[in-house]
Amino acid sequence: MNYATIKLHDVANGPGVRVSLFVSGCTHRCKGCFNAEAWDFQYGKPFDGEVEQKLLEALSPAYIKGFSLLGGEPFEPCNQAELAPLLERIRQRYPQKNIWCYTGYDFEKDLLPGRLGEPSVTRRMLNCLDVLVDGRFVEDLKDLNLRFRGSANQRILDVPSSLQEGRAVLLPEYMQR
Repeated sequence: MNYATIKLHDVANGPGVRVSLFVSGCTHRCKGCFNAEAWDFQYGKPFDGEVEQKLLEALSPAYIKGFSLLGGEPFEPCNQAELAPLLERIRQRYPQKNIWCYTGYDFEKDLLPGRLGEPSVTRRMLNCLDVLVDGRFVEDLKDLNLRFRGSANQRILDVPSSLQEGRAVLLPEYMQR
């Protein structure tokens, strides 16, 4: 797996100051995507143990509120095998920090039923997440006033509650402008 960039002090992709990993590779190819260069699975640099260690160390300060995973597309099947163990290590090492993930896939249609790649790996990823922003970016629904999402069709989900209930559970405090 390659990654496009790492932001060590990101304030745009979740609440508070965060560490963010933008992975490479996306088959959605949404019109108007802000990160179209990351559609290419070969874009960027290889993700390896050194990069993972850098991320883990960057999460250590108390002022870092959490980790955000974006793309490209984190839930592309070929990215999941690398990301599931990373998310598990972050969750284990920093249980007090929240983990957000952005995906163009739909929680109920694609992720919950395990339609992408190996279902057990998808579930491992979901089990580590606190928040999932799901849904493809739709340029006609773009709204710069939305918090933590690019278009009005995208949802901000409480992942533990969604997994427990077997349906998408919104986080209403973030769904407002």
